[in-house]
Amino acid sequence: MATGSPRAKAVVWIAVLLCIVFIGIQFIRPAIENPPVTAEIQAPPAVKQILRSSCYNCHSDETKLPWYDQVAPAYWLAERDVEKGRMALNFSEIGELSAAQQKGLLFEAINQIQLGVMPLPAYRAIHPGSAVTPEQLEILRAYLHPPAPKQAAPQAQVQAADAQYEAWQHAANAIPAVQPEPNGIAFIPDYKNWRVISSTDRFDNHTMREILGNEIAIKAIAEHRINPWPDGTVFAKVAWAQQPDAQGISHTGAFVQVELMIRDQKKYAATKGWGWGRWRGADLKPYGRDASFAHECVDCHKPVRKNDYVYTAPLAGQGTGGQQ
Repeated sequence: MATGSPRAKAVVWIAVLLCIVFIGIQFIRPAIENPPVTAEIQAPPAVKQILRSSCYNCHSDETKLPWYDQVAPAYWLAERDVEKGRMALNFSEIGELSAAQQKGLLFEAINQIQLGVMPLPAYRAIHPGSAVTPEQLEILRAYLHPPAPKQAAPQAQVQAADAQYEAWQHAANAIPAVQPEPNGIAFIPDYKNWRVISSTDRFDNHTMREILGNEIAIKAIAEHRINPWPDGTVFAKVAWAQQPDAQGISHTGAFVQVELMIRDQKKYAATKGWGWGRWRGADLKPYGRDASFAHECVDCHKPVRKNDYVYTAPLAGQGTGGQQ
């Protein structure tokens, strides 16, 4: 292709235009402010070092972007990640919360790391240094709650718990009449037929939990409409005690409780747009002496108020036919 041909000139002009556009977009830079740190998390140096290397760039007011994140359009993605990250959890402000709130927020953060949800897979691919190693994860877990020595439960107890779990799985809706919560929230026995959207190993209180969502929740996940969640969304969080066997493998022990979160912004405006319910024990006894118990739930979820008061991030594949 001759350099003076119309085609060659067109290629040159396109290249020049692309260069001008590339230079021009560098001036479109939403600011990433780093306000003064007011209440940084207080933790041992080893814990802080892990959080700094893996979390602080998106989850603190000490963001330090590498050079390749300074170039648009990568900069735009980084700015969005920082904005969303700080909304969900900010290690520069977490010290303002009560000890119980900090514990709950840190547990959920460590759980997301453990599940591979955080740091975000796309972020880890570009920032390999942010990945948390198994050894680092154990340091974080031990900081939140030093592991207690596991003692094997008697075989008969393990078998009884397994039988209870099997009965729970296959009982479907065959549950005796359950009293509603003092705030009027009715028990929903059909929750067992919902999709599992996440699970947690509560090593801090030695329980195992599954979080299930109704059809509206699953549809919202597929459509990426989870902040805020749409009205009609319902979550069920089911908890069992952990019960190790002789090989140290944790089984589901005694049934502990099932909790419901029901989204209706108008009906439950007094409790941040969510209806809260909890039924404890195999007899599903309603929790709380009066309707004010729901404010206890709100206070526990307040650290994630910018995430629509929902701690758990759905696992990858939900809402698209995948079952986790």
